[in-house]
Parts: sequence; C-alpha cells; structure tokens
Amino acid sequence: MRKLLIILLTLSCLQSVRAQNIDVKSLEELLVTAPSDSSELLSLESFVVFVLANHPVVKQAELLPEIARQELRLARGAFDPKLEASWDVKNFKGTEYYDIFNTSLKVPTWFPIDPKISVDRNKGVFLNPENTIPGSDDFRQVTAGLSLPIGRGLLIDQRRAAVKQAQIFSEINQAERIKLINKILLSAAKDYWNWYFAYYNFRLIDESMSISEEIYRRVRLDFDFGEVAAIDTVQAAITLQNRQVDRRAALIDFKRSGLVLSNYLWGENQEPLELKDELIPDLKLEDQALVPITTLDSLTELALLRHPDLVKTSGKLSQLTIDERLAKENLKPRVDLNYNLINSPIGAGGDFVDVQLRNNYKLGVVFEFPLFLRKERAKLKQTRVKIDQTSYEFNLRQREIVNDISAGYFALNNSKDMLELMQGAVDNYKRLLEAELFNLTNGESDLFKINFQQDKLLESQIKLMKLRAEFEKAKVGLFWSAGVAYLNFGSSYLD
Repeated sequence: MRKLLIILLTLSCLQSVRAQNIDVKSLEELLVTAPSDSSELLSLESFVVFVLANHPVVKQAELLPEIARQELRLARGAFDPKLEASWDVKNFKGTEYYDIFNTSLKVPTWFPIDPKISVDRNKGVFLNPENTIPGSDDFRQVTAGLSLPIGRGLLIDQRRAAVKQAQIFSEINQAERIKLINKILLSAAKDYWNWYFAYYNFRLIDESMSISEEIYRRVRLDFDFGEVAAIDTVQAAITLQNRQVDRRAALIDFKRSGLVLSNYLWGENQEPLELKDELIPDLKLEDQALVPITTLDSLTELALLRHPDLVKTSGKLSQLTIDERLAKENLKPRVDLNYNLINSPIGAGGDFVDVQLRNNYKLGVVFEFPLFLRKERAKLKQTRVKIDQTSYEFNLRQREIVNDISAGYFALNNSKDMLELMQGAVDNYKRLLEAELFNLTNGESDLFKINFQQDKLLESQIKLMKLRAEFEKAKVGLFWSAGVAYLNFGSSYLD
C-alpha cells in the first residue's frame, strides 16, 4: 500500500512538471529584460558623444581650422606696413667721410599702389653727390610717394593671389575636417552595431540554452519513470551541449566586440578608457528607424552642394583658376612707375609745404620683359593641364557620389521590406516551437521536431537581429555617401 502511494505521488509530481509550459520569450520580451540589475544601457547617440569629445582623430580634425586661419594670416602678412631704417658712418683721421641715415615706412595696399614715406639725413665730406642734402635743410630731407605697376601686377599679383587662395584653403580645410570626423563616426557606428549584434546574439543563444536545459530535465525525468527511451536523453543532452558551446562562442564575440568599441573611448587627458562590463547596447529600436530617412532627390541635392570631397575638389579648382590668372598676368611686361615728392607735403622741419608736382620730385620707370617667355608660357600650360585633371576628377567623383547614394538608398528601402518579412518568419517559428513544447508538456514529445523548430527559431531570430544591425549600418553608410556632416547624428554636435 505504501509503495502504491509513493508511485501515485511521483506520478502526480510528474504530471505537475509536465503541466508547466516552457516559456519562449519573444524578441520584444528580451528587449525589455536586462540580464542583471547593474546593467546600464549605452545608446548609439551617447556613444557618439563620447567619441566626439576626446577621440584623437577628432582632436586632430579640430586643429585644421586653426591651420587654415594661420595660413590666411601668413598670406595677409604680405600687406603688413614695413618700417625700415639704416645708418652708415665713416670717419677716418678726424675727417667725417659720410654720415648717412635713412628711415622709411611702406604701406602695401590691396590695389597695387604702395605708398612710401622716407626721411634721410646725409652729410659728410666725401658724400656721393646724388645723396647730398643742402645744409640749409639741416642735411635732412623728407620724401613721400608711391609705386604703381601699369603692366604686370596691375590686375593681380602674387600677394593678392596668396590671400585669395588662403581664403579658399579655409573652405578646403573645413571640408577635410568634416570628412575626418565623418570617417571616424562611420567606423564607430559600424563597430557599435557589431557590438549590438554580438550582445543580442549572446542573449538569444543564452535563452535557447535555457529552453534546452528545461527540455533535458523533463526528458531525463520521463526516462527515470520509463516514459521515454535512453536514446532520447542522449539526444537532449547533445542539443544542450551544442547550445552551451554556442553560448561560450557568442560570449567571446561579445567581449571581443566590446574591446573593439573601447578603441573609441578616450579621457580628457587623452588616456585610453575601457568599456565597462555593466554597459550593454540599447536594444530598443524605435519604429521610425525603419522609415525612409529622406527623399532621394533631397539627399542627392545636398550631397552635390556640401559633400566634403566635392567641396575640396571645387576649392582646388578655384585655387588653380587663381594660378591661371596670375600666369596670364605674368605674360605682360613689367612696367612700374615711381613718383616721390621731396620735402612736401611735409618739409624737413616738420612744417606743411604746398605740393608742386612739377618741382622737387623724383620720378622713375622700371621696364622688364623676357624675350621668349618660356618660363611664363610653361607655367600657364602646366596650370591649365592641372585644371583639366581636377575637372575630370570632380566630374568622376560627382558621378560616383550620385550612384553611391542611389544604390545605398535602394538597398536601405529593400532592407526595410526584408526586416518586415523576417519579423513575420520569426513569429511563425515561435508559434511552431510553442506547439511542439506544448506536446512535450502533454507527454507527446518528439525531440527531433522540437530541436528542429528550436534551431529554426534561433536561426531566424539571429538573422533578424543581423538584418537590424546591417540596416542601421547601411543608414549611417548612406549619410557617409552623401557627405552629411556628422552623419546626421544631430545639429547639437556642430557646436
């Protein structure tokens, strides 16, 4: 009687165990279930903030505008006023041969009229006659005049060309800065989504292993009571062992992807940081992530206007155009006029004197013209060849950008449809597995069918998450192809 009671109690417990359904969590349930209370979510936007804050490549890119400012400052230095002075004295055996003192102030201007004011004080026994100044003026003389090129250098010269090219260089450097930052953000975003997939892949395999553990426990219990054959326990054990191996491999991939992500984390003092173990990717994908970002035409139009590669190439063309103007200007003969008033409008004593253009002046003309112009003509030809090369490069890059955007946009929209189809497949595989597990609960187990459906569900879930990660990477890649500043992560990063 006692043995019968024990058997009945055991059978009752077995039925109780069978009555408990094995819970198959959906992707949405895994999204809101963190593995531990200490876990912290790290969203892509928060990660981008860390990258932009202290990453060495970003810091290098931020130095480019300063380089451009100093380049412009260097070019404008050619227009700085220049103060010059010289003093030359010779005294021999008590005789003052000469005492020559000269000081001058030159003020270069954008239009090639360069004013010059000089003060001379010359005296001595053996002074060169052309430097002689009457003693009535206390051996002092003031000259004020200007120099004007009427041939080469009238329309453009080297210093004006340098300033214009330096201004264009600022635009080129700004485009290069955006390109460098975009490049590191593209790499960082892709590695983030690799980390995201590695983590979610681990979570899915871990959940599948939990189901396999429960199936193994129930099959083992059925075997103990003679409900199933011993081979069924072996089959359940093999499935569990495979899940355990897959879980370890997925954990390794997740840890490795986290270390890769740490490459982008730097402190304020440029000390390398590591991703904390409690940080996990933000798995809550918003619905709008599957909505087309913007129209193809607007994205293409934006790219043709602001793509860093096109801005840089266009800037090079503008610089070469300035070189071409300068080369054409150098084909002209050099004819410089110099006119200086002597002791007017300010006299040697510092008093104002009436200006007399036909009296008390120095006038000079400088003429220069190479007979063959081989150097000048070769320079012009070289510049035109470079313009043609750069134009071809611009047209080619423009075409490549338009095609890259079209291809990326088409792939992105198709990926959206694939995600929706894959989501439906995951839901159906989940229903099939739940049906087989229900049969297991009722004692009508078929391990082959259970394992098959469980494998298919896990495979479809992983594929779905892979598609989601690839979709997000493709979205960032589309912004990269269009040259959108900061890959459209937000206008707040522009400051």
